[in-house]
Amino acid sequence: MFNIEGYRGTRVENYDLVKKQLQALVHDETNQIANLSNASALLNQFLDRINWVGFYLTDTNEELVLGPFQGLPACIRIPFGKGVCGTAAATKTTIRVEDVNQFPGHIACDAASQSEIVIPMIKNGELLGVLDIDAPEKNRFDEVDQEKLEEFVELLVQHL
Repeated sequence: MFNIEGYRGTRVENYDLVKKQLQALVHDETNQIANLSNASALLNQFLDRINWVGFYLTDTNEELVLGPFQGLPACIRIPFGKGVCGTAAATKTTIRVEDVNQFPGHIACDAASQSEIVIPMIKNGELLGVLDIDAPEKNRFDEVDQEKLEEFVELLVQHL
């Protein structure tokens, strides 16, 4: 699951290692853009079978705007309630989509994307934005991915 040279842990151990690396990157850093940039680069380096990872940030109470990411150019603004990211933002819940072509109103920024997971970033009850990860295969994300990526986001939000 992860591209860690020479390391062969379980999926849970691998996610825990990535969380430790995130902690080292964001420790003592308060700049939001720097922390989000390093977090997207870290996930892009370690998650396999993905084609886009990044953040959409709350710009108004009605839309998200593109933030730091790794991958092809992406949609810049997404209204709350539209597509997977906008729906996750509006509901403040994680959304895991096995087949994006079956998601009503899906916004196709990259035609290669087949599945997606979006995790809201919430601090003190306020939506800061969402972590969005796309994969070029169906059913890429499961319960373990969801649980561990939610923990990753929780840790990251403490430094935003």
